[in-house]
Amino acid sequence: MQAPREPSPSATGTARRLKILHFVTGGFSGATQVALDLCQTDGQQETLLVLRRRSQDISNRVAELHRRGLAVETVPRRPHAYAVWRLWQICRAWQPDILVAHGFSDHLWGRYAGWLAGVPHLVHVEHNVRERYTWWRLRQSIWLARRTDAIVAVSDAVHNALIRLGHPADRCVTIHNGIDTQRWGHGLPWGERESAVVMAARFARQKDHETLIRAARLLMDRGTPMIIYLAGGGSRRWRLRAERLAERLGVTPWVRFLGATDALPTLYGRVRYCVLSTHYEGLALSLLEGMASGCCAIGSAVEGVREIIDHGQTGLLVPPKDPHALADALAGLVATPHEGQRLADAGQRVVRTRFDRRLMLQRYTNLFAGLAGNPFNGTASPDRSAAS
Repeated sequence: MQAPREPSPSATGTARRLKILHFVTGGFSGATQVALDLCQTDGQQETLLVLRRRSQDISNRVAELHRRGLAVETVPRRPHAYAVWRLWQICRAWQPDILVAHGFSDHLWGRYAGWLAGVPHLVHVEHNVRERYTWWRLRQSIWLARRTDAIVAVSDAVHNALIRLGHPADRCVTIHNGIDTQRWGHGLPWGERESAVVMAARFARQKDHETLIRAARLLMDRGTPMIIYLAGGGSRRWRLRAERLAERLGVTPWVRFLGATDALPTLYGRVRYCVLSTHYEGLALSLLEGMASGCCAIGSAVEGVREIIDHGQTGLLVPPKDPHALADALAGLVATPHEGQRLADAGQRVVRTRFDRRLMLQRYTNLFAGLAGNPFNGTASPDRSAAS
């Protein structure tokens, strides 16, 4: 038997804040950052962030979130049934109006828990174009989609991928990820910046640090070496692989492994170029942050990057896995600094107008308000205008 719920605002005639629970990985990926942004409290929402613990210890980061005033709980990573049960307990105790489950495979476990707990509204947020769906997990996602009010894609590329996989088109909406442009908008003037590269990306199979490292060797061979800063945590195995490649190619004086760092705003603000060499993306937050900081952006021409960079207008696109093309692009920009400045200025303007976090927050607020005002009956599609 379900625990009794609070009366709805319409039943009491008095307004109350929506209670929204966000469930996401505790790996502090881009999906985690978006969930954190959505947990900023305001007069319309009360939020709870639930993190699924990872293999690494996240207690310090959780403590920091508590110090920032965020309500945070954690559930075990595995077994999945236990994580679902713990989240079910949290849902029954906290009684959210809406449960938002971010990213694969967390959106499966989050929606199972919310559905079993009787949460009135479920939202699935997909953050990437190529998730590791097995046949069985895809069937589960599509089954859960029929019990989900809205499936949010963080880019048009993700939206298209969801529909190709068989998710119902009438429940899929696009809300582009956004960044805090005020945090990332305080860089040095172009003439005072270091002619160097930053790539901010976790070490993982998805990211292509190796192509950038090979491009560094090509630049050395041409007599135009550049310092390349690699910022990001992630898999120790993939970082070691990148470090060994840098040693083998003899570029260790030029390739700096910074690890996870809180100094990215300062770093972006003092260099000229931000690069994202990658195999695929949902929507590349690190490029948006670099562009907002006044860097000239160079990215692999893949989904989730093409949606950000208009080649030759707001940055440069290069074929994926092509170190020669990447080296050519960087060398060309160094040879024509005025062109890099033009692209950087245009890119910064586009990010401020299209990808500001305030736009993202307002679109999610509209979506949540629409769901709360139109109870889901298992057949109606979500209010698409909430995401426009």
